[in-house]
Amino acid sequence: MAKMILTHEVTGLGAAGDVVEVKDGYARNYLVPRGLATKWTKGGQKQVDQMTSARRTRAIATVEDAQALRDRLQSGPVSVAVKAGESGRLFGAVSSADIASAVAADGGPQIDRRKIEIASPIKSLGEHRVQVRLHDDVAASLVVNVVPEA
Repeated sequence: MAKMILTHEVTGLGAAGDVVEVKDGYARNYLVPRGLATKWTKGGQKQVDQMTSARRTRAIATVEDAQALRDRLQSGPVSVAVKAGESGRLFGAVSSADIASAVAADGGPQIDRRKIEIASPIKSLGEHRVQVRLHDDVAASLVVNVVPEA
């Protein structure tokens, strides 16, 4: 088993700054090559403390705040205007950053793009559903309406 410090959030394992124990092969073949983790050292503990404090400032403070934000996000669809061809197929795909900026443009809250989970790439016009992880216990289902650019 290898003791690792996560530098990015890994679904099912932990958030940035967490110290986790994983099997050697998982660390060597997946986490380290992708830059998701570094080997734990005593000096690395200082880095862990910095990441934890930075995450705390970005995180939503309470579950109640997250639930209020969830209700606000789920109140209606958000529209994203993109370039599309004649058949309704997009040039590229709608990214989580596009969705986050569309929510902010509609007068909604600032959402960290890394908290938006897109199940399959959005490459066509119409309505699509994405998940937004607001808190450890709270997730919002957001309807994204993809429309052609004028």
